[in-house]
Amino acid sequence: MPSSTSATRTLANTPGTSDALTRFEAWKTAARVHTLPAAVVPVLVGAGLALGQEVFRLDAFTLALVGAVAIQVAANFANDVSDAKRGVDSTDRLGPPRMVALGVLTPREMWTGVVVAILIAAVAGIGLAYIAGPLILIVGVVSIIAMLGYVGGPSPYGYRGLGEIFVFVFFGLVATVCSRYVHDMTAPAAAWLLAIPVGMLVTAILVANNYRDLDTDRETGKRTLAVILGREKTRWLYATLIYGAFVLIVVFAVAGWTPLPTLFAAMLAPYAVGPVRTLWQHSDGPSLIRALVMNSRLHLWTGIVLAAGAAL
Repeated sequence: MPSSTSATRTLANTPGTSDALTRFEAWKTAARVHTLPAAVVPVLVGAGLALGQEVFRLDAFTLALVGAVAIQVAANFANDVSDAKRGVDSTDRLGPPRMVALGVLTPREMWTGVVVAILIAAVAGIGLAYIAGPLILIVGVVSIIAMLGYVGGPSPYGYRGLGEIFVFVFFGLVATVCSRYVHDMTAPAAAWLLAIPVGMLVTAILVANNYRDLDTDRETGKRTLAVILGREKTRWLYATLIYGAFVLIVVFAVAGWTPLPTLFAAMLAPYAVGPVRTLWQHSDGPSLIRALVMNSRLHLWTGIVLAAGAAL
């Protein structure tokens, strides 16, 4: 994994690389494409439930997917520029390079990107409101405000140990239930229940991310939940979220509260051992980045299997 400095050299100073390509790579890096499955999974699960209940609408699914991804990209852009402003992205940071902190993109450019992404989400939201009523617009506005308050404003709650709650609520409960709601304006109990393990797995991604950045966040005054809890308690929280998600998937399906075929997602539980064990046994950057990748893939594939099971 290249350091931030070497990543910048690769991005901006590669011989023969055009300015257009360089800027494309900069925006791609800032968008953090590898995080976008966090927005896609809830939409897939909601669509799977709608298919299983024979109320699926392709237009609603498409608009929900575009809106969810646009909000995720806007959140990533806002995080990039806000962290740079507050000076929390030092050169010792283990994660992917941040474009504003490294001077590749200006704060004005990044905020323009935030606005464009929000406008795309707004257009998708208007389309969904036409299909499923004005409630979707209200949810969308609240989601955008919450996203901007995560790292922006006078007192960003992402710096107060509340980021995990935000992710669980908006990328778990709200995203999954609303993705089901837009198909026929109903929110069955199965949508609420499946939203819980979806939310737990995506929250685990943030926990692993903050665990990786614990030392640098503490030094720069960014009080994430990992900083507040410390390493040992954060490891326990991570294991609880990962393993607990699969326990709930089994309980809900066996009890008949969610479609029985969603039980197939429990077959992915053995793949939860890898990221949990890595977090418990390693503290170096490459290992923790590997745990993040494993966690992201586990979240994506669990969502796909849950969606397929719900659709049967």
